[in-house]
Amino acid sequence: MAKVILEVKNLVKTYDEKNVVDGISFSVDKGEIFGILGPNGAGKTTTLEMMETLRPIDGGTAIIDGVDVAKNPQKVKYLIGVQPQTPAFQDKTKLTEIIELFAAAYGESVNPMEFLTDVNLSEKAGSYVEDLSGGQKQRLSIAAALVHSPKVFFLDEPTTGLDPQARRNLWELVQHVRDKGVTVIMTTHYMDEAELLCDRVAVMDNGKIIALDSPKQLIKNLLDKGFKKKEHVEQATLEDVFIDLTGKALRD
Repeated sequence: MAKVILEVKNLVKTYDEKNVVDGISFSVDKGEIFGILGPNGAGKTTTLEMMETLRPIDGGTAIIDGVDVAKNPQKVKYLIGVQPQTPAFQDKTKLTEIIELFAAAYGESVNPMEFLTDVNLSEKAGSYVEDLSGGQKQRLSIAAALVHSPKVFFLDEPTTGLDPQARRNLWELVQHVRDKGVTVIMTTHYMDEAELLCDRVAVMDNGKIIALDSPKQLIKNLLDKGFKKKEHVEQATLEDVFIDLTGKALRD
C-alpha cells in the first residue's frame, strides 16, 4: 500500500470575504506526479503557495510527511522544493555559485556539477545566469530546488513560454526527478502535459475540486457519458512535425 506523503483537508484561503480556495481535500501518494488543473483564477497557484508556506492557511490543514504546514512551516521548508512560475536569480553569479548558495541556505555542502549535469547544464557551469535562455533558467531553478534532497517538489506551470524542444526536455526532467523518489506536485495549463506526466489530476474551478482521478479514467468517464469529438483526430500534431523537422535536441 502506497504511503500518503501529502494530506490536504478542507483547505481554505479567503480574500475580501471570498473563498478563492474553498474547502478542498485531497491526498498524494509518495512517488506520484500529481497535477492540479483549472482555468485562470481557479485557485491552483494559491493552493500551491499555501502548501509551500508562502501564504497563510485560513482554514483546514495541509500535512506533508506528517508535518503540519501551518503549525511548523520552518520544518516543512526542509521537506519541500519549489520551482516558481518565473524563477529569478542574482545577476553576475555563475551557475555553480548559485547551486552552492542554495545548498548553503539549507546547511548542505554539495558538488554543483552533479546537479547541473542532472539538468543538462554542465556546459554552462561557468556562465552567468543572465546569459541563460528561458528553458535553461527553468532547468537551473529545478536543480537549485533539489539541493537539499526534498521529499516533495512543487512546480507551478513549469513549461509556460518554452519552445517545443525545451518543453519536452523538461517533461523528461520531471520524470527523472520522480524516478529518484521525489513526489511531484504541479500545475499546468497544457492538457497534453498533464496527460503524459501525471498519475492523477485534480481539476479545480472557482476554488473547488470538481474532479479527481487518473487522466485515463477521467477521459473514460467523459466517453462513457456519450462524448464524441466533432473534429477528426490526426495521428500526429503540428508539434510532432516541428520536432521531426528541427530535431529533439535543445537549442541552448
